[in-house]
Amino acid sequence: MTVRGPARRGVLTAAAAGVAAVAATAPTARAAQAEKPGTVWATSWSTAQTAPTATDTVASAGLTDGVFTATVRLSAGGRVRLRYGHAFGAVPVLIGPVTAGGRAVTFGGRRQTWLAAGASLTSDPVDGLSVPDGSALTVETRLPGPTGPLSFHRNTHASHSVDGVRTTSVFLLTGVEVTGARGPAVAVLGDSLTEGVGTPDDADLRWPDQLARWLPGSAVANLGVSGNRLLLDDARFGPGGQARFDRDVLALPGLRTVLVQLGVNDLQQPPAQTDASLVLDGFRQLVLRARSAKLRIIGATITPFEGWIRWTPELDEVRQRVNRAVRTGHLFDEVADFDSALRDPDRPSRMRPALDSGDGLHPNPSGHAALAGAVDRRHLL
Repeated sequence: MTVRGPARRGVLTAAAAGVAAVAATAPTARAAQAEKPGTVWATSWSTAQTAPTATDTVASAGLTDGVFTATVRLSAGGRVRLRYGHAFGAVPVLIGPVTAGGRAVTFGGRRQTWLAAGASLTSDPVDGLSVPDGSALTVETRLPGPTGPLSFHRNTHASHSVDGVRTTSVFLLTGVEVTGARGPAVAVLGDSLTEGVGTPDDADLRWPDQLARWLPGSAVANLGVSGNRLLLDDARFGPGGQARFDRDVLALPGLRTVLVQLGVNDLQQPPAQTDASLVLDGFRQLVLRARSAKLRIIGATITPFEGWIRWTPELDEVRQRVNRAVRTGHLFDEVADFDSALRDPDRPSRMRPALDSGDGLHPNPSGHAALAGAVDRRHLL
């Protein structure tokens, strides 16, 4: 792997881009099969992107002739196609060759193509590949580069690699779409609780994983980002829930339901939001946009976090005001009461100790199971 340092960053010259474009647009001998009319795709695995910071060394430096290998756990099965994104890119990136499950992936019949800065890219259906529900799919992506800084997801709580070196980050790959979803197609817009903090890597014990296993054939897209807020953007944790809703949720194919699990970081991260009405206004905007897209929207109550380093009784009162409105205000189509699922009945401002990962904020695998159980599966069908 050749890492391209900050001093060498820059756009491709016109001549270099032209030569590479000729190579990328030459079709393969076997062109992609035409898509059948009426084919329904749903997102079986997904992740949300952020921009790299200086501490994200591989993503910020980029790759030259690097190979990124991701092994992702699908929810629903069926025929497969891939989706790439470069939401925070400044220059286009040459993608390919790519394989999925050991089979060649094409883009309009070509083994290589350009992913434009700020854009997304969907592959052809992968010829000869059909996978079962719950399977692990390995995707190998060559990036001829130099790429410049890469849009990525920092921590998927699963093992991937860059040129054989382990990483838990995912670079450019944003989704695996399938044709075989028989159950609900759900997107979860969340923070670290959705991303899976508190569960071990490579265990697939995040609450969306556990929910998918309880709903065979369902397509569950995990769009959790650690540190993510509803109202404010953050240089490290990315655009807030309102800012990323259109790209991360509404752009997904075949979606029927979105579940929103956000709000605790608005309270506990500086600057702390102490006006419950502003949090509720943020939720209302997501509800309006979801309904305009003809989606059902489920809201999760904010979980207890006494024991976390920034908890205060004042912030807990704000949390309680938000939760009361979510439960009784008919704001969302349905409610997933995550607060009730985790809270200690003897001390409702904190999690039950048996469900706490140890930091007061993030649940352990049993706590994640409790969150999955708090989602009424009838509301997803």
